[in-house]
Formats: sequence, C-alpha cells, structure tokens
Amino acid sequence: MAWEEWNQLKAEAAAREPTTQMQLNQVDGGGGGVTGTPSKYGDLTVSQSDLAKIGEHAFSLYNDLWDKARRAVPSSETAAGKLSKDGFALGGGLQHVATRWDEQLSSLRDACAHISNHMRVTKKIHSGDDEYIRRQMSSIDLLDGGFDERVGPPGERNNVYGDKNDSKKKAD
Repeated sequence: MAWEEWNQLKAEAAAREPTTQMQLNQVDGGGGGVTGTPSKYGDLTVSQSDLAKIGEHAFSLYNDLWDKARRAVPSSETAAGKLSKDGFALGGGLQHVATRWDEQLSSLRDACAHISNHMRVTKKIHSGDDEYIRRQMSSIDLLDGGFDERVGPPGERNNVYGDKNDSKKKAD
C-alpha cells in the first residue's frame, strides 16, 4: 500500500465518522442524583452455584486425566525400555513420546487444578467489588446533586430566587 493511498483511506474514514465524543452507558433520568443500582439496567452476574459447577467439572477432569489419560505412559515406558535394550532406535523415540505426553498431561492437570481452586474463591473475593464500585459511583452522584440548584423540572426558574414579576415591582 502506497503512502498516498493510506492518507486517502484515513481521510475517507475521518469524513465518515463524526468527531469523537464522550458517551455514557446510562441515560440520565433528568432528576440528577442516584439513578439506581446496575442490577436495574443490566448486570453481568454469576452465582456461586455456577462457579461451583465449573470448579467441579475442572476437578472431575483433573481426576479423569490421571486415571484415563495416563494409562499409556507406564506401558509405553516399559516398551521403550525393552526396545532400547534390544538395540532398536525406536525405543528412544517411544521414550521421548511417553515423556512428552506425561509432561503435557501434567501441565493440563495443573491448569485444571488451578481452575478448580480459583472457582472456589472467585465469588468470595469479588463479591465486595461490585458493592464498593456502586458505593463510589453513588457518592459521586450525590456530590453532583449537591451542586444542582434546580428545585423543579429542568428549564423552569428556581422558586428560591423569587418570582420574575417581583423584581420588576421593586424597581418601580
């Protein structure tokens, strides 16, 4: 792609796209202040039972890998030893394959164990995070609400400052 072509593509893309603006993923209700908790408008949730199921499946897979996937390793190592002893080069190759299989199987079992253990504590660790974030965001909304001088709906004059006609009568 030539430099001129690249510049042309950038210019075309810039012409199609409006200028970058900030966008919030929430619509202001018009009243300011706290608009509600995230669960009212959608929340990514996972229950303890969901995490427990994932952990159970990972633990089951961990055990199955030991019981079923490792069955071939001892017999392969025995066969490799006999072949090597009898002078066959195939024995070294079979031993290499059996060793690599066992190493990869150990890595996979470690990953399953990590998942199983992680799922046990994930919900507990992160359950307070959502509440903390909600509290922080609520306090910002409340602070913003303190600077809002509106008493009535947006666009109407604040009655605290009196009636428009009162100021004209005082001037007369």
